[in-house]
Amino acid sequence: MNEIDRRMFLTRAAGGMAAMALVPNLQAFGGLSAEDALRVGVIGVGRQGREIMGELGKIPGVSVVAVCDVDERRLASGLRRASGATGYATVREMLDSGGVNAVVVATPTHTHREVAVECLKSGVHAYLECPLAHTREDCIAISDAARSSKGVVAAGLQGRSNPVYQLARGFFLSDSVRDLVSMRAQSNRKTNWITPSNDPVRKEALNWKLDPKRSNGLAGEWGTQQFDVFNWYTGKYPTRVSGHGGIRFYEDGRKVHDTISCTLVYEDGATLGYDATLANSYGGKHEVFFGSNAAIKLGWSHGWLFKESDAPTQGWEVYANRQQFHNDEGITLIAGATKLAEQGKLKEGIGLPNPAVHYALVDWVTAIASSGSVACSVDEAARATMVGIAANDAIVSGKSVDIDLSGL
Repeated sequence: MNEIDRRMFLTRAAGGMAAMALVPNLQAFGGLSAEDALRVGVIGVGRQGREIMGELGKIPGVSVVAVCDVDERRLASGLRRASGATGYATVREMLDSGGVNAVVVATPTHTHREVAVECLKSGVHAYLECPLAHTREDCIAISDAARSSKGVVAAGLQGRSNPVYQLARGFFLSDSVRDLVSMRAQSNRKTNWITPSNDPVRKEALNWKLDPKRSNGLAGEWGTQQFDVFNWYTGKYPTRVSGHGGIRFYEDGRKVHDTISCTLVYEDGATLGYDATLANSYGGKHEVFFGSNAAIKLGWSHGWLFKESDAPTQGWEVYANRQQFHNDEGITLIAGATKLAEQGKLKEGIGLPNPAVHYALVDWVTAIASSGSVACSVDEAARATMVGIAANDAIVSGKSVDIDLSGL
């Protein structure tokens, strides 16, 4: 990249390009006929499914017309949140009704293959929650089905649609960070991962994340979303992973670790350190890229650039809002910073007004409306999921595991 191209790239990154992601252009969708309007069926209305329903309700021209769940209580809860929607106990019944032309698959991870493949074969547009599946074989099967699907299929790896992450990636690809030294991420949250129920059978079904036969643990369920951020930024994938884990707090008979740590190694020798715990919330969920010119820290709703003292000035710093972190000063990454600075409203742009899943859903809807490309393909979701599966295998076995991304 020559100096002129680099300067233009930075100008775009710091200015209006990221602002577009905050208020997506849905005019194409608004122009569709009533018959072609997006009538969405949400399959799986647990916590994530219900959040998705709420975010779909914010998007113009989109209606949740069907709700599907095998659990009667969750189905009833979902129907209360979607006025006028029809409830279905099975996916086949919902698809055969002819009332939906798009679906969101938000069922437990180990059930994704059966549900997703059935939907993809029907030809409806589909948004598949991530991690994509429970096993490598299931990832490959879903990817194969997506390639032959007639609908627009998007995977829910949310970082790729996040306006702050899109902006930060522009800086990462420029000389703002320069030589990548190392990477680190964590996901800390104080929660027991238990859904209570007085019915033993229902309790077992609801708490699949604590069953090692159905769950890929913290590395798979939480790490996949974050591993993809590094895949996307670097354009590379780790080749080997080692790690360990244990039950450090919840001594309640569970067999899935409540605390883990792993190291992912890339072919060029770069490493990504990842930690996660259910026992402490300090630091929350974030990713960090360490470079010779600067570090970028991403926190899903916020992002910061920490410049080294010897890093060159590139011109965009005049628009910067700065925040102190102990002895370090972070430049807040704000979508549309140039325009906001001109209006004297720079601080109003700090953080995102919606959760990350909102932007992923908007990107999917926009791709349907414009016949454009999705933010995250199913193949990319499969790769990130396979990384999460391998990381969990390494943590459970205590051995170094080669990451196999073949078959896609």
